[in-house]
Amino acid sequence: MSDITELMSLIPVDQVAAQLGVDEPTAQAGIVAALPTLLAGLQANAQDPAGAASLASALQTKDASLVDGGIDLADVDSADGAKIVRNVFGENTDQVVATLGAAPGAQSSGLLKQLLPILAPIVLAWLAKKFLGGGAGGSGTGRGQAQGGGGLGGGIGDVLGGILGGGSGGTGGGGGLGDILGGVLGTQGGSAGAGSGPGGGLGDLLGGLLGGGKR
Repeated sequence: MSDITELMSLIPVDQVAAQLGVDEPTAQAGIVAALPTLLAGLQANAQDPAGAASLASALQTKDASLVDGGIDLADVDSADGAKIVRNVFGENTDQVVATLGAAPGAQSSGLLKQLLPILAPIVLAWLAKKFLGGGAGGSGTGRGQAQGGGGLGGGIGDVLGGILGGGSGGTGGGGGLGDILGGVLGTQGGSAGAGSGPGGGLGDLLGGLLGGGKR
C-alpha cells in the first residue's frame, strides 16, 4: 500500500459525508481531490527552508494519536484545520479551492472549502506519526527524527515528494507535484511551476498557486 493510499484509507468517509450533509460517493470524490492537493501544498512550502522548518516545528506539536485505532471526526479540530489550510496556501486559499472546484467532475468549491479544514489536522497528525513516531513530543524513531534536529526540515520535503510520487522535494517542482495535480484534475502531468508548459492546464494553474502560505 502506498503512503497516499494508506492515508486515504484512514479517512472515515461515512462520518465526513454525514458532517457535510452529502452522500458517501460525493464525500469520497471530494477527499480524492482535496487530500493530494493539501499534501502538494505542504510539499511546495517545504521546498523553502523556512517553510520546511515551520512545518517541522508544527509536526512536533501535533498529537499523532488522532490517527491511531480509527479516526473519529469528533476529535478533529476543524478550526485548527482552517488555520493550517490558510498557513499552507496563504492568500491563494480561495483561488486553490475555486480552481479545484472548476475541474471536470470535481465537487463544488463550497464542499471542498468545508472539507480541507477537516482533512488538514488528520494529515498533520499522520505526518507527525511518520516523522516522529508518536504524538506531540514523541520519542519515536521516525524517518525525520532519525536525521537529527537539523535534518527534519529537509527530510520533510523529500518524504512528501516521495508520497506524491516525485522523489525529492527539491526545487525542481516537476514529477510528483505536477503529476499528482494532473491526476486529480484530469489533466496531463505538467510542471508545478506557475503556468509553465503549454499542456499542463489546470494542473499548471493550481501548481502555480501552491506554496503560497506562510514561510
